Amino acid sequence: MARIVLVGFPGTGKSTVGKVLARKMGLQFLDSDQEFESHYRTSISIFLQKFGEELFRKYENEILQKLLQEDNIVLATGGGTPCFHDAMSLINEKATSVYVKLSKESLFIRLTQAKKRRPLVEKSNPEELKDYIENALKVREPIYQQAHIVAKGESIDIDALVKRLVSYPKDLCTKS
Repeated sequence: MARIVLVGFPGTGKSTVGKVLARKMGLQFLDSDQEFESHYRTSISIFLQKFGEELFRKYENEILQKLLQEDNIVLATGGGTPCFHDAMSLINEKATSVYVKLSKESLFIRLTQAKKRRPLVEKSNPEELKDYIENALKVREPIYQQAHIVAKGESIDIDALVKRLVSYPKDLCTKS
């Protein structure tokens, strides 16, 4: 049994990395944002507009708890998922966590060039986006840093990450 959970700011490539990681390790890939949208039959953006962030974070956490019961998975979380309802502690208890880390500059470039605009930044101009990234990272970075493994997103080596995960203490990968 293995559970690997990828955390990090929106735009770091958690889903892209997660899909490759899952394929290389013979695990199922799951994305908490996709699971949320499938379960509630609406986009996160529309859900946030209709019901607000507080209710979104509550339901997002419920989805996370459900997904952390699955075995043999690589789970990409939403950028804020680990930062609410003590979710990072839960993730670390139930899985091996990997923080996909990017610099502020790289995040800005990725978020401005993204095909799909992120719900919490979709109406931001470049200066507001820079401010959002800086302010949000001040809050989120200490939480992300609690991950078992930190992987530099700008130059992530999937094969090296697989080796680290395979050699990581098994009890952290198999807690249920």
